[in-house]
Amino acid sequence: MSNKMWGGRFAAGPDAIMQEINASIGFDKRLYAEDIAGSRAHARMLAEIGVLTEEDRNAIFSGLETIRGEIENGTFKFSEELEDIHMNIESRLRDLIGDAGARLHTARSRNDQIALDFRLYVRESTDMLIAQIRGLQKILVARASAEAESVMPGFTHLQSAQPVTMGHHLLAYVEMLDRDAGRLADARVRMNECPLGAAALAGTSFPIDRHMTAGELGFDRPTANSLDSVADRDFALEVLAAAAISAMHLSRLAEELVIWSSAQFRFVSMSDGFSTGSSIMPQKRNPDAAELVRAKIGRIAGAFQSLLMVMKGLPMTYGKDMQEDKEVTFDALSAFSLSLAAMTGMIRDMSFNREVMKTAAGSGFATATDLADFLVRELNMPFRDAHHVTGTLVAMAEKKGCALDGLTLEEFKIVDDRIDSRVFGVLTVDKSVASRTAYGGTAPNNVRDQVARWQERLGV
Repeated sequence: MSNKMWGGRFAAGPDAIMQEINASIGFDKRLYAEDIAGSRAHARMLAEIGVLTEEDRNAIFSGLETIRGEIENGTFKFSEELEDIHMNIESRLRDLIGDAGARLHTARSRNDQIALDFRLYVRESTDMLIAQIRGLQKILVARASAEAESVMPGFTHLQSAQPVTMGHHLLAYVEMLDRDAGRLADARVRMNECPLGAAALAGTSFPIDRHMTAGELGFDRPTANSLDSVADRDFALEVLAAAAISAMHLSRLAEELVIWSSAQFRFVSMSDGFSTGSSIMPQKRNPDAAELVRAKIGRIAGAFQSLLMVMKGLPMTYGKDMQEDKEVTFDALSAFSLSLAAMTGMIRDMSFNREVMKTAAGSGFATATDLADFLVRELNMPFRDAHHVTGTLVAMAEKKGCALDGLTLEEFKIVDDRIDSRVFGVLTVDKSVASRTAYGGTAPNNVRDQVARWQERLGV
């Protein structure tokens, strides 16, 4: 008896192990909606060019909608013997409507079917992820507006460097996320070509209208080369690369939330909704959501690397290796979406401990650069000389066990007798952040201007 899926070429079915490694229905069944959409567009086009009768087209439409309903209400019986979502739907369609269901596969192959289905899925996921990024940006902008004057330590090497405002800090992530959204949007433009009609690899001898199917499915145009249409997955690789970069940004923010919420920092308090407790230590409030977001980058970056390795050695055109494109992509894009949702909730719900942040902002001689700038500006001292004088004063304050503003004027004059009482006007953290008025700086008025710019851009 011949294999009913592969036709008369094979006399027997596959070995059980071969069937298990070959089947993809366990994961590609999530592409049912995309597969049905592609089949509807293909059937409509085949009827338009006279390959299908209107009666067959209508029967196909009706059968596909019945199948959609069965899948969505959980009554559809998926078969591993039928390998994938395409053959499962096609087999059921033929059961429902007879020969009209078998005619649907005219002028197409599973190769261009899966290239289409996967591209539709990645395109829809990209749109959703961009929307989620924009949502997180809006929350960050709102919190930045409220914290425009909230002073905190700015760090380099995780050492106290210069005072900044929390509003300015949060807006840094808004900028990063905007580039992330831009990368995804760029990838979407490039992926928006329709591979349906490339058939197995060489195109088809039927007079199909690929522009019609491309338009119905929301693509800008059909792909121009049938080999490229079924051979490549760079559209998925590009989205995974963009997702990995953005997940890295989320991971950095998550790391800061973990640090800031610790008892040693106490800059922020995480809400109950995004914290967990300890099974043994009743005092604990763990930032588990932030830690899990921090960890997701591994899965997302790993998915990019995995698919890159699958594709790197493949000759033209389709190889069964490419079946491995979907599981890692599904997992990565789901993990990225969940990370965006969790980060949005954490930022929305957390509270800032402004007094703690302000006290910490003054530690570590954070206004030392302001002192050096004062010496340059008011005493016309070369900056390198001012740097040396300030370092001497820092050493003096450190030995005395006080901040720079704890030194007396007489002590300042020991180092340089031209220093006068105006120096005390630049040594507070509030004065420090207020002075950073150059474009892109941390001054509260700058933060408010940037908040207004982002509110306009994001439509809030």
